[in-house]
Amino acid sequence: MNLRQLLLHLPRYLGASSSPRRLWWSPSLDTISSVGSWRGQSSKSPAHWNQVVSEAEKIVGYPTSFMSLRCLLSDELSNIAMQVRKLVGTQHPLLTTARGLVHDSWNSLQLRGLVVLLISKAAGPSSVNTSCQNYDMVSGIYSCQRSLAEITELIHTALLVHRGIVNLNELQSSDGPLKDMQFGNKIAILSGDFLLANACNGLALLQNTKVVELLASALMDLVQGVYHENSTSKESYITDDIGISTWKEQTFLSHGALLAKSCQAAMELAKHDAEVQGMAFQYGKHMAMSHKINSDVQPFIKEKTSDSMTFNLNSAPVVLHQEFLGRDLWIKQIGEAQEKGRLDYAKLRERIKAGKGVTSAIDLCRYHGNKALEALESFPPSEARSALENIVFAVTRFS
Repeated sequence: MNLRQLLLHLPRYLGASSSPRRLWWSPSLDTISSVGSWRGQSSKSPAHWNQVVSEAEKIVGYPTSFMSLRCLLSDELSNIAMQVRKLVGTQHPLLTTARGLVHDSWNSLQLRGLVVLLISKAAGPSSVNTSCQNYDMVSGIYSCQRSLAEITELIHTALLVHRGIVNLNELQSSDGPLKDMQFGNKIAILSGDFLLANACNGLALLQNTKVVELLASALMDLVQGVYHENSTSKESYITDDIGISTWKEQTFLSHGALLAKSCQAAMELAKHDAEVQGMAFQYGKHMAMSHKINSDVQPFIKEKTSDSMTFNLNSAPVVLHQEFLGRDLWIKQIGEAQEKGRLDYAKLRERIKAGKGVTSAIDLCRYHGNKALEALESFPPSEARSALENIVFAVTRFS
């Protein structure tokens, strides 16, 4: 399936007929692999995420754009933004996504593009192949690599928008009028497709077949990952037997593949050999996995967590908790946390925190952090490499 065909089928794959929903995994007999010893954080490394991102942006020459200004200032997106305003006052998830695009305290929306720029600068130009030495370069990064960083952000944002499509068959009276949700779904599909179309156009302008193939395969991985999420019902924890190994496979598809293959594509644009491309892929993969697990752990370690705040039943701590607990006891805990047909997340959270799931998720996060740091050892020492290391230290810090 080529990019054009993929783009045409994305609305159906990503929820035009079904929507993302909380997942209910059941434990398997698999056990979590050994995570090894944690390398720890350098005493000179910035401890706070915002500081890490701010310093990294200075290294790559200018703050990474959330998306291409050509896309932001286009008439088409302006019209979409006007339509999104009509959703104000409704409970459609697209509004939450839109707010996150404007204000993101974790700066995670910029993360993928920033990492692509940093690893491009860390690797530098190929010392063997000089065919691209005449390309425009600013702050040690080729213009085509900057374009790739923007494309990566566009694809990620498009998938965020598509994930906000609501399953109309599962609406409850508390969700508001059906017509509001139908209208919001149409805008989500339209705006997501628009962003993907711009990303595809940008890929074509790079005029590199291998890069197009890498990003196309990343898109298909994302589609596959989201499709698995969409096709999982709330009762799947009773019938399915899915453990942390399967969770890691699906999380790579839906969260790690894009960054991993974008990092590899950045090396391809600079004509680096397969070994350097492989190390860039490994850094992107393990950094993305570590970042996702850190996000999953937050609801269980924050000191001030709203009792009404829900968490994803497909998150790493929950999946690991189920594995350690066992299938029968997990189902029993789910039943005990049910009140009047609804799940009491506050009660279930306390049960999970009392088990081994949270600490094991932190260990797993640091395992992937170690793997990311190992991949960076093949790059020469530089401020860009140090920034990539500091990003790993920041997402593996829990105190």
